[in-house]
This record gives sequence, structure tokens and C-alpha cells, in this order.
Amino acid sequence: MPRPHRHHHDEPVVQSVTTVPESLAQEQAGRIRRYLVTMGIRTACFILAVLTATRGAPWWLWGSLAVAAILLPYVAVVLANAVRPRAPGSSAPVTPRGDGPEQITR
Repeated sequence: MPRPHRHHHDEPVVQSVTTVPESLAQEQAGRIRRYLVTMGIRTACFILAVLTATRGAPWWLWGSLAVAAILLPYVAVVLANAVRPRAPGSSAPVTPRGDGPEQITR
């Protein structure tokens, strides 16, 4: 774990962002993507359940597909509403280097 930099009393403390949480738009896009993928799998399970049942496939095969088609909407909604806890951003003081432009003083 890095040690925080110590600064002298005459130097200003400059905060530096070291971790930035995922943006709200990116998080929502990811949840929408997971929902659509899950519902696509549900649709495929439903169609396959109907096809396998009408073509005389074993009951356990079409039954498993039908159960998946029934349960996947619940899973899709739970995953879509599961918001990850926002990790607090951390910051640490950074001693400014003297090779940049002049700092504005008060």
C-alpha cells in the first residue's frame, strides 16, 4: 500500500483522483445488455420447448426448456435491477512538481 505523501505547510495540497467509479450511463447500459441477453435466451428456450414437445422429444428435455422459459424473466428483472454498490473514490494529496506553469496563488 503506498504511503501518502507528506507536504510542507507552505505547499498547497492538491487532490488527485486515483479511482473513478463506473459512470451511471455505463452501468445502466450493462444492466440493459444483461436483461436483453437473458430475455433472448428465454425466447430461445420457449421456442425450443414448443418444437421439442411437438416432435416427440423426451419430456425432461422440453420440460426443462419450459421451466427455463418460465423462470428466466424473473432472473432477467432481478439482474436488471441489481445496482452495484458505488465504491467511494479515493484521493491522496500530491506534491506539485515545479516544471509546470505557475500556480495561481490567492
